[in-house]
Amino acid sequence: MTEHFDSTPAVPGADGTGGPPSTGRAPSRSADGPPYPGHLVPPGVSDTTVEALGVLSEALETTERARGHLYAFHQLTGGADWRLDEAVRLLREAGHEPHARLVERKLVGRDVIPQHWTYQIVEAYEDTYYRVFREVEEQVRQDLAAGRRHLYEARMQARRRPEPEAG
Repeated sequence: MTEHFDSTPAVPGADGTGGPPSTGRAPSRSADGPPYPGHLVPPGVSDTTVEALGVLSEALETTERARGHLYAFHQLTGGADWRLDEAVRLLREAGHEPHARLVERKLVGRDVIPQHWTYQIVEAYEDTYYRVFREVEEQVRQDLAAGRRHLYEARMQARRRPEPEAG
């Protein structure tokens, strides 16, 4: 979820103006199939709660992306370190021994921050932030929406899909 949408009820009457009760709002459905039960908003869950869960989910998704970038940082830095071996070899081959030793001594296998290689940064992020974030998001969903995921998106999907044509 990367965009914010208004919190207009998904079906007529969900805002108290008459029509069906709000407990059946926001189903996702295939073009030919019935709503997927895992995307029905449980009874008693308000539109504001659905929106809050959507924002929490969006924050988790952003954290997932940050984690991916952290892994990219880890892999790119490791790849650069391995390429230094080739640079050292070529410097030696070209007769630049002092420079080859400088690269070996100052760069090969160097900590990216004091006493840490990139894998340790990844581990610390996962252990102290990412894992806790996922656990809290899961607990909030369990407590407020019977663990159902992507209710906000399912509501948006239901709004954006045309009604099936009568056959």
